[in-house]
Order: sequence, then C-alpha cells, then structure tokens
Amino acid sequence: MDKELVIATETDGVQIALLEDKRLVELHKEKDSGFVVGDIYFGKVKKIMQGLNAAFIDVGGDKEGFMHYLDLGPDYNSVDKYMRLAMNGDASVKTLDNFKIEPILEKVGNLGNVLKVGQPVLVQVTKEPISTKGPKLSGDISIAGRYLVLTPFSNKVSISQKIKGNEERNRLRRLMQSIRPQNFGVIVRTVAEGRTVAELDADLRHLLDSWAQMTDKLKRVNSPCKVYAELGTTTALLRDVLTDDFNTIYVDNADLYNEVRQYIKSIDPEHEDIVKHYKLETPIFEQFGISRDIRRAFGKIVTIRSGVYLYVEHTEAMHVIDVNSGNHIKAGTGQEDTALQVNIESAKEIARQLRLRDMGGIVIVDFVDMNKAENRKKLFDVMTEEMRRDKARHTILPLSKFGLMQITRQRVRPAMEVDVQEKCPFCDGTGHIKQSLVVVDEIESSLNYLLSASAEKRLTIITHPFIHAYLTKGWLRSIRHKWQRKHHVRLDIRPSEKYSLLDFRFFHANGDEIQM
Repeated sequence: MDKELVIATETDGVQIALLEDKRLVELHKEKDSGFVVGDIYFGKVKKIMQGLNAAFIDVGGDKEGFMHYLDLGPDYNSVDKYMRLAMNGDASVKTLDNFKIEPILEKVGNLGNVLKVGQPVLVQVTKEPISTKGPKLSGDISIAGRYLVLTPFSNKVSISQKIKGNEERNRLRRLMQSIRPQNFGVIVRTVAEGRTVAELDADLRHLLDSWAQMTDKLKRVNSPCKVYAELGTTTALLRDVLTDDFNTIYVDNADLYNEVRQYIKSIDPEHEDIVKHYKLETPIFEQFGISRDIRRAFGKIVTIRSGVYLYVEHTEAMHVIDVNSGNHIKAGTGQEDTALQVNIESAKEIARQLRLRDMGGIVIVDFVDMNKAENRKKLFDVMTEEMRRDKARHTILPLSKFGLMQITRQRVRPAMEVDVQEKCPFCDGTGHIKQSLVVVDEIESSLNYLLSASAEKRLTIITHPFIHAYLTKGWLRSIRHKWQRKHHVRLDIRPSEKYSLLDFRFFHANGDEIQM
C-alpha cells in the first residue's frame, strides 16, 4: 500500500493528512496549546466526589481533570513515593535500581482513603478535553517511544498482540528481558517486529533519558505544572504510523521540514530521504487534492460515487450513520442483492469516515435491511476487515434484527469537525435577499448619480447573468435601451457568474472601475 503524509502549516497550528493509495483516510490538527494524550502533569487534588469514587485534579487548564479510583493504577503507591523522593532531590530515583516497589493498590477501594484535597499528584492525560468535559487522567504513568513503551515500577515485558509469530515474540521477550533496567517494565509495540538489538536499545535509552529529565524537573516545580510533554501531533503521528511502505512525507514549511527530517533521521536513518520540502506557490492541500476531499468527506451528507450516500449525525451521547441507496447505479439480481452491494460499499466508506473524523465512543449504523443471514454475516466480515487498518481500539457487533450495527471505538480526543458550508453570497447568511426589481432600481439610481456628476458618453455595467438577462431582454424595448435614450449614453451590460445576484459594478470606457 502506498502511504503519504502531507503536512500543511497554518496560522494557528499544523494540519496533517494521511493518504493511502492517494485517498485521504486521516486528518489531524495540531493546535499550539491544550492537552495532549501522554502529557504528564504535577497536579493538585481540587475536589473529591465520594458518590462517584473519583477526584477532580487541577492541572492548570480551564477545566479540571477527572480521575476515577480505577484510573489510579495498580502502582499508584510506587508513583506517589517516587514523586515525593524526586521533589526532595533524591537522584537515585532516576534509575530505580535501589527503589523498593510499594504494594499494589487494591482493585476495589475508596478513593477518599488514598487522596486528600490539596494533595499533590503525578498524573498522565489519557483523554483530551471533549465538549464540556475536562481531560481524563490516570495515575498509571508510562512513556511511549518508537518501538517501546516504558512502564516504571514493573518488571514485566509485554508483546503487542498484533505480532503473531511465536518465534518473533519469544525473541523480543528474551531481548527486552536482557537489556531493560531493574524496576522498569516494557511494552513492545507492533512496529518493533523484526528490529535489531541496536534499534530497540537506542529507543530504550531515549525513554530512560526522558524519565531522568522528568525526575530533575520534579524537584523545582510548583503544582500545577507539566513535567513531561508528549511529542507534538506531527512527530507523534510519525512515530506511530511510520512503516516501510510509508514512502513520502511532504512539508510546506522550512523549519518544520528540518524538524521532521531530523526526527526521521533519529528514529529511522534509512528513511530520511522520504521527507520532501514542498515549495510551490499553490497551497499544498490544494495541490494534492486534499482540500477537495475534505469538502466531500465532511458534513452531514457523504456521497459515494455509486450514488449511495450516508447521513452522519453527531450527538453528545453517540454518532449515528444512516445508509441510503440513493440512485445506486449498479443493478443487482434482486432487492436482496442490491441491498448487499449498497451495504458493502457503505461499510468501506464508514470505516474510512471513522478514521477520518476520529469518531469515538458509540457509533450506530443503520444499514439497508437484508433478510438473508449469510448476507448479514458477509457484511459483518467486510466491516471487520476494513476496520483492521484502524489503530484505535474498537469493537464491532453483528447486525441486530433491526439492521443496526453497533461499533465502539476508542475515544481519546474530540471528533474532527470541519465546517464545509459557506456563507450564502446572495443573502450573506441572513436567509433573505432583496427583490430583483430593487437591484435594478439601485443600478438605475447609481447610473443617474454618475451621469449627473460627469459627462460620460460610454459606460460598462457588469452584473449577475440573471440581472443581465432582465436588463437586456427585448433589445429595442429593453430597460438598457430605455436608459440609453433617457441619458444619451451608450451602455454595455455584461454578465459575470462571479458576481452574486445583488452585485454590480460600473466601468469607464477604458476599462477602469468606477468607485462608488
């Protein structure tokens, strides 16, 4: 599969488009401020809600973070001990060699017995603020790298379930057990499959350096404060998606180009040359057709080429997608066969929409009704296969007897919303326009004013095609001819589709516009 990444800089951040076989499948926006999943904060307990068995944590944002008792994590006691030692300047916690791991926190308990109002806590962002909710936090600290995820206060090595070969899984497990430091656990990511000892060791050393830097920062901070910053969206996306079949990265900003190239060089020197600096005057998203794809793919109605269309509705509780056959152009052998074709095409587009809009939580899809169980099973298999490319954790349930499919998808940030509507050029968004006759009166009034103030013998009027037709209809009996006889002036009225219904301009005989 041909994969490309196109990065466009904007005044308020960066937009990143992921293309698969020249087709837009993911769109990310990086803002200059806000919470990022993976950031670690030195916060303070603001409020404890006994009824919810949860706490609100002040991490310096407009909205307080939320953390349930179950989000504290089994190693919270060790995390709390580490934080206090680091605040006191104990340098030994940089390595954890002689650190005594505290007993695991009970799975069932009362958060009020663990945390107190005003108590400092070390927490990590697991979900960005969504709608009216603040960020979701966890006391289970980890640091993600290119191939590995560092999990302090553990001696466990876990291997990604997407790595299937037993031989490779055993190789990676033995390797990581041999190079990981004491009291640091490791999760081996999918992209680590087939990587050498040197590559994995370099990634591990980088993560350990990040841990040491965070430890140093803890001894000179006041809550609330960010003590570890996850990579920005651009580099984090590169870290997570860069594979051998990822062949080109286009960047339209020189500074960002150098940053991305340097990052690629640090994690995968062999792929450094795939980073290209885009220098053309045409905006990069326009050049690659991404702007057009965005306008087509976002909005409440999404049309598929075969004539099928989807109706996408976002609510606070869930996302709802309705499949409509529309003017489906592929004729089946019957109603059941046609319904299956429509549903399969829709399933492929829905899988793309989930990634493109980054929709999370509960998604309900209303497919066209099918009577045969084998067809419903076939549709379920197609949706499952299409969703394999989605890196977000998800669960797909078979069709219900009402033809509904329920999908739950990991929700860590707000769904991507792109406003594809434009303000009406006729009414300027008010929903009301002037009558055509009123526009004609305005043109005549402006003409009277111009000719009273000057001795023009020839004028050009450019207006909307509808108004042009109205003014020139009838030739000798037209309104234009009447104006010419009245004012003894030659009028050349021309149509322009660029003008709105209410727009008109006057020009001198030499082509210069007359400013009104």
